Amino acid sequence: MLAYILGVVLFALGICVSVALHEAGHMLTAKAFGMKVRRYFVGFGPKVFSFRRGETEYGLKWIPLGGFCDIAGMTALDEVTPDEAPRAMWKFKTWKRTVVLAAGSITHFILGFVVLYLMAVTMGLPNITGTPQIQAVAGCVRDAHTANELLNPVCRPGDPAPAKQGGVQPGDEIVSVGGVATPTYPEVTDKIKKAAGPVNIEVRRNGEIVPLRIEVTKVDRPVTDPANPDGPPLIKQEGTIGVTFPKYFEYNVVSGIGGAAGFTGDMFVQTWQRLMEFPQRIPAVVESIFGGERDPNTPVSVVGASRIGGEAVEQGLWQLFLLLLASLNFFVGVFNLLPLLPLDGGHIAVTWYERVRDWIRKLRGKAAGGPVDYSKLSAVTVVLVLIGGAVTLLTVTADIVNPIRLR
Repeated sequence: MLAYILGVVLFALGICVSVALHEAGHMLTAKAFGMKVRRYFVGFGPKVFSFRRGETEYGLKWIPLGGFCDIAGMTALDEVTPDEAPRAMWKFKTWKRTVVLAAGSITHFILGFVVLYLMAVTMGLPNITGTPQIQAVAGCVRDAHTANELLNPVCRPGDPAPAKQGGVQPGDEIVSVGGVATPTYPEVTDKIKKAAGPVNIEVRRNGEIVPLRIEVTKVDRPVTDPANPDGPPLIKQEGTIGVTFPKYFEYNVVSGIGGAAGFTGDMFVQTWQRLMEFPQRIPAVVESIFGGERDPNTPVSVVGASRIGGEAVEQGLWQLFLLLLASLNFFVGVFNLLPLLPLDGGHIAVTWYERVRDWIRKLRGKAAGGPVDYSKLSAVTVVLVLIGGAVTLLTVTADIVNPIRLR
């Protein structure tokens, strides 16, 4: 229980640090460009303490669920004093305003990359895309009726070694089996399990495709009985060639940079896919609140993510804990760039609308149109805030009454 509480606290602390650095990204870039930053606070609600350095007030508030960076004149509707007017944010060039507005999300991306890099050089990165790269080639394949026999085969003279005899080497990546492309190792395994006898297999080795012909061997394997999952396993014959695939890729301090960069790209793709699937998964969240089984792919709130982080620490799954923290940073960073007010992406969209509009007006011989009147967008903003609040309430409720749990 203590480990669980520690995990929850550590994950919540990680979120607080991420939010604080998000706002620090806005603050530092704004100051670098000469904009006036009035206040930088971590948290919301009543003030715990604050102090002033130069023209900026720094402080901490009691509710550690966010923070804010108050930049003078972020929009033309913001009130500014006469001494602040020349440094109002809306008066700066478009690219400078864009950098300041995007700095929060960029900070999340940097944090996510740093977490992944530390994972890469200490514990490795998970093979989340199922890359069918050979980790090891077995010295033989034998019948196995128990898990121990499967994991610790004792080779005897004359035992077949299909992969080894067929020329497969550690580091090879299987790209096709029997002429059918196999982009992931579950697809490789599925094809081989159903095969028997000589099969054409192509591997990528040092950037080149190498054709191999391997004798797939049928062996006994223990499998879970669907009718009695807790009972003794069933024995089933399956094809095998004697190779294993990595669940984690290991790196050193140099190769870890490339490994973390590639993994970051994969996570961006997955994050975007999750965002596109977000609306269609909300009904499942509602259903889970009223007793339905909680789909592990449904959205989670900060509460749910912290609970999962706590369970990960309790079970010693630090890789999952760090991966979840990195994923959250990427998700928040991408989500915050959506072109919707009041998100930073919405402000960026308005900023570039002004720029394009004024460019078109200039081509037509007209003067610049001036700042956008945000009051005309207030109705849309209110609707989006209400929708966001409702989704947050739903996910928090689901994470309390029917949370996602690690199995």
